[in-house]
Amino acid sequence: MPSQSHHRTRSDHASEVAEDYVEAIAEAISENGICRAVDLVRHFDVTHATVSNTISRLQRDGLVVTEPYQPITLTAQGKRMATKARNRHEVVRTFLLRIGVSETTATVDSEGIEHHVSDETLRAMKRVMKDGIPASD
Repeated sequence: MPSQSHHRTRSDHASEVAEDYVEAIAEAISENGICRAVDLVRHFDVTHATVSNTISRLQRDGLVVTEPYQPITLTAQGKRMATKARNRHEVVRTFLLRIGVSETTATVDSEGIEHHVSDETLRAMKRVMKDGIPASD
C-alpha cells in the first residue's frame, strides 16, 4: 500500500501540467492580450499536437475555453489556479533567492518545487522571509 507521501506526490504530478499551462496562458494574456496555441508551443518547446491534447484536457476539466482557430481563455476556475500557481512559484523563488541560491538556479528549481511544496511549507517560507530564520526545536 502506498504511503501518504507517495500518494501526495502522484497527486501533485497529476496537476503539474495543468498548473504550468494555466500559468503560461495567464502570462501570455497579460503580456499580449491573448493566448494562442502557438504561444504555448513556443513557451513549452513542444509540438502543436501536444498543446492541442493538453488544451483539450484543460477544457474538459473546466479550466479553459477555446474554439478551433480562436484564442485560449481561462475560466474563473482556470484563473484561480493560475493565480495560485504564480503565487506559489514566486514564494518559492523568492525564498530560494533569500537563502543564497543564484538567480538562474532559483528560477529553474522553483519551477519544480512549486508543484510539490505543501501549504504548510509555503507558510513557513513566508514566515522565514518575513521574520528571519526561526530557532530550531
